[in-house]
Amino acid sequence: MALTSPLQDESIHQAPLHIISTLLAENSNLSTQDHENIIVAIAPLLENNHPPPDLCEFFCKHCRERPRSMVVIEVFTPVVQRILKHNMDFGKCPRLRLFTQEYILALNELNAGMEVVKKFVHSMHGPTGQCPHPRVLPNLVAVCLAAIYSCYEEFINSRDNSPSLKEIRNGCQQQNDRKPPMPLRLLPPSIPISSPAPSLPLSPPPSIVNSSEILVELERNNNSANAKRKGGPAGGDSEPNLIDCLLVSPAVNMLSIQLPAQADRVLGCFALILKMLSDYDDWRPALASLLQPIPFPKEALAHAKFTKELKYVIQRFAEDPRQEVHSCLLSVRSGKDGWFQLYSPGGVACDDDGELFASMVHILMGSCYKTKKFLLSLAENKLGPCMLLALRGNQTMVEILCLMLEYNIIENKDTQLQIISTLESTQVGLRMYEQLCDRQRELKELQRKGGPTRLTLPSKSTDADLARLLSSGSFGNLENLSLAFTNVTSACAEQLIKLPSLKQLNLWSTQFGDAGLRLLSEHLACLQVLNLCETPVTDAGLLALSSMKSLCSLNMNSTKLTADTYEDLKAKLPNLKDVDVRYTEAW
Repeated sequence: MALTSPLQDESIHQAPLHIISTLLAENSNLSTQDHENIIVAIAPLLENNHPPPDLCEFFCKHCRERPRSMVVIEVFTPVVQRILKHNMDFGKCPRLRLFTQEYILALNELNAGMEVVKKFVHSMHGPTGQCPHPRVLPNLVAVCLAAIYSCYEEFINSRDNSPSLKEIRNGCQQQNDRKPPMPLRLLPPSIPISSPAPSLPLSPPPSIVNSSEILVELERNNNSANAKRKGGPAGGDSEPNLIDCLLVSPAVNMLSIQLPAQADRVLGCFALILKMLSDYDDWRPALASLLQPIPFPKEALAHAKFTKELKYVIQRFAEDPRQEVHSCLLSVRSGKDGWFQLYSPGGVACDDDGELFASMVHILMGSCYKTKKFLLSLAENKLGPCMLLALRGNQTMVEILCLMLEYNIIENKDTQLQIISTLESTQVGLRMYEQLCDRQRELKELQRKGGPTRLTLPSKSTDADLARLLSSGSFGNLENLSLAFTNVTSACAEQLIKLPSLKQLNLWSTQFGDAGLRLLSEHLACLQVLNLCETPVTDAGLLALSSMKSLCSLNMNSTKLTADTYEDLKAKLPNLKDVDVRYTEAW
């Protein structure tokens, strides 16, 4: 009746499914053959409807008990495909997610194993370069995250017996104030319970950690070090960041979990699915955005097997030239840790000599992140690894050290001399340091007082023409520069930031874009007048102008300025008096 009724009402198809769910709950002694017959019988009803929660439980049980049954392939495949294509929120129907998870694990139990799973993921993406179903990727990622979380659930559930994040920051309470200790089965037998564990290197040796064992270090008395790193008083109320929770401390209790064989297989299956998702070019931007907040438990991030598997995904992000992808390597907001921190030398997930770190720095420096802020962060936190890799001839790190010297990032004279010695120890470093010295001499000549106060370049001038002009004499007095109607691009910002007295800059009808604006905002703090009329700048670059507090006149006529960004600029630029936003969304 439900299949032949002409009425178009969802409840007509749902009613028999709910009746069957009730009958299955009342009849728990059905044979396996009865189960399969019921599933085959209701299959047509599932073509356009999600199974109700109780029926999902029934399907999950069948996937677990008979993963090689033909019902899994023939009946469950279209049901799971429909769920992945149309489900909007697994939070409202978690049993749909669990059913999808059990279905994928059942595929993994077939003779071909992961090859079947790969074909299923490919079928969900489709044969073209663009997946036509926007919900497939976020739903697959949600299933993977939940499955990986379940692998560590036993230990996560025992966290009430371990120090809280605040206790980790402040030092654990006295033993008589603490909760009962962890069960003895979680403690390695080789380590006495009464004595603290010895100090360990950042990456535990293979004899202590294997592919199915997790070592989680909980800090006891490291509040002074944390205070120094954070710049705040010891015993503050703020939560420590992720790396603080995972860093090895001189005084720790070592807790260990042995993953069951089934959990180990689940981890391998869904980690491989994440790797597969990262191979699709059209899915990679959204995948990077979904993983940017690091949505994994800290137990997973302390597990060498998991971080080694996930390293492939991070490498794919680092190799992608699109800014929307590789920018997700950085933390989602200030004060939080990102993949860049976790996989850099000293990070809890770093298992190499800095190759991935160098790759991440290279792609970030090659985009709009060639800024003082990024260099300052490297100098404060990763100067040692940068110098070590430069000593080994890594060209990206040699360039980083040269930029630190060029932008005066390093103030300590001894550190500057050490960087110079590092650069001079390799051929590529020596060559780039000599080029830096030449540029510095030219910069001194350029910034020497003298020359014109106003300068206008002819129309059709290029970046190369501007660089050639500025290298011909002294421009220390130049206050007004017009590049209107020329062919300059964001690349000319490298030359503009060398003009110390520049107060007025006209870029009307040029190809100057967001990357150039970001660079100007960090170096030309005294700029007062800026004309960006008919340039390709967007909100991404215009927001950077909020740091240029001296701006009093700003022309954004015919740009891609939005109303929200305009309001933000007005609030953050107190001296802004003359603004032109005609022919923009903010007009």
